[in-house]
Amino acid sequence: MKKKAIIITIFFGFILLSSTIMITLPSIVPEGDTPEMTITGTPADNFPDDQRAQFCGSGDAKSTDYVQEFSIPTTCTNPLAIVSDYDGNVWFAQTNTGNLAKFDPDTETFTEYDNPSWPQGGRSMMWGIDYAPDGTVWYTDETYDSVWKFSTIDEKYERLSYPSEGNSLPQKLQVHGSQIIVNDFTGNKITFLDPTQSDDNVNYLSIPSPIDDSVTADFAVDENNNVWFTNWLFQQGGVLVKFDQNGYFDSVANSDEEHLPLLDFIEIYQLPPELLTPNGSVVADDGTIWLADTTTSYFFNFDPLTKVFTQYVTSDPLPSTYGNQTGVVKTPISRPYWIESDDQGRLVFNAQTANNISVMDPKSQSLVEYHIPSKNPYWGDCDPGTGLMLADCGLAQIFDFAIDGEKIWFTEWVENNIGVVDTSVPLPLEIQFESNSITLAPGETKHFNFIVSPKSQKDLLGVSLILSPTHDFLNVDLVKNSPKSFQLDFDAPRPIHTSIHASEDAISGTYKILLGAQSSDVAISKFVTVTIE
Repeated sequence: MKKKAIIITIFFGFILLSSTIMITLPSIVPEGDTPEMTITGTPADNFPDDQRAQFCGSGDAKSTDYVQEFSIPTTCTNPLAIVSDYDGNVWFAQTNTGNLAKFDPDTETFTEYDNPSWPQGGRSMMWGIDYAPDGTVWYTDETYDSVWKFSTIDEKYERLSYPSEGNSLPQKLQVHGSQIIVNDFTGNKITFLDPTQSDDNVNYLSIPSPIDDSVTADFAVDENNNVWFTNWLFQQGGVLVKFDQNGYFDSVANSDEEHLPLLDFIEIYQLPPELLTPNGSVVADDGTIWLADTTTSYFFNFDPLTKVFTQYVTSDPLPSTYGNQTGVVKTPISRPYWIESDDQGRLVFNAQTANNISVMDPKSQSLVEYHIPSKNPYWGDCDPGTGLMLADCGLAQIFDFAIDGEKIWFTEWVENNIGVVDTSVPLPLEIQFESNSITLAPGETKHFNFIVSPKSQKDLLGVSLILSPTHDFLNVDLVKNSPKSFQLDFDAPRPIHTSIHASEDAISGTYKILLGAQSSDVAISKFVTVTIE
């Protein structure tokens, strides 16, 4: 098994996109330096002493009214890809051990399955995972160019080599009917695998992406079996691709040719210039495509019928996520990462640098952002200059989640926890608009009012307003000297008076503005539709 080096430029440039703090992976140290290593006999031994708090966890599991966390018994596993099975058990892969683990929510117990094929000290980012009807768990492994299969019945691992020319990064994975689909992030292809094959005879069908020298990000399959995915160049934009796999495979079966021209079976849509890093993608119930942009605070909807992209925005990250002790963070962003849909038609995405799991209802145009309580201060600007890290500051690096009914399970890569958001818990407040839309001409300003109403029997302290437009030519301001932060009394709805302004250079079209309120644990907001004539 050949181990690839983890290249820091790709890892943090393409994947984490961390813009404020320079962080290095273990074993990448200046020449001549010998980091201190205290041998513990645990996976923490993969990290020098001075990096263990950063990668192995900085505190105990925490909880809020909406979120419960659980500490993994083994130290420093770096949990990543996560999925739930048909019985409600939660399975997740561990970057720093090569093992798969199971969590039983009924007994709140972990079972970790040792992988005898994993090399000593090996580490790999495992981005994709899925559970198959035959009781197997499939997941990707970028360091060793592998797709792994774990039988939950006989508790055995099997490694399948992934087709590589030295530049592959098998990333997200989906069991879809009788096939397994994987996107090769840096290898720039979509790969189809028959899961019934053995390691001795593995046949992959790889479809090269239409844009050379780009990356191939997450994919989604619509009701007609079309595969949607994005190709993009880092910070340079890209395209949304629709691949007619039924048409392609039917033509291959009825042709003497092994390969057919790919362009005959794809449609390409140019991404809007504001959409730079579309990692996550999902097909919604209405057939529209949603994309998460990890370079910004935006996520996007694409309607295949009208071929129109609509831009949405999250609330701003709480100051506790980035700290900003040095003042280097001028414009904090939330970085939506992966995006999926639940059985109610809602969208779920992890906002990496907001430390949030977010739930958007396209029908009601509402957004609920659940704040995860654990934070690792070594992943934020959390040092006040004393050398002591601030408490309740930083990021847990929530890199994956799995939906199970009204529960959303997630992993905390640098806190050695898994957690769950319970979306059935009643929210503390609601947002009521006087209207769901507003029409403006360039240069025009109109008043727009909404009400923040309490839904609990206790006062809410430290409630702050969310006033977030998607474009620079739209502005939202409070009027009548309204404070942006306040106490929400349990028996007193609070009217909020704003003015919405379109600048003279505003471009005609339909846009979204996010309005709402947030506490320390949860943000509740709705989108108003702005039409500029």
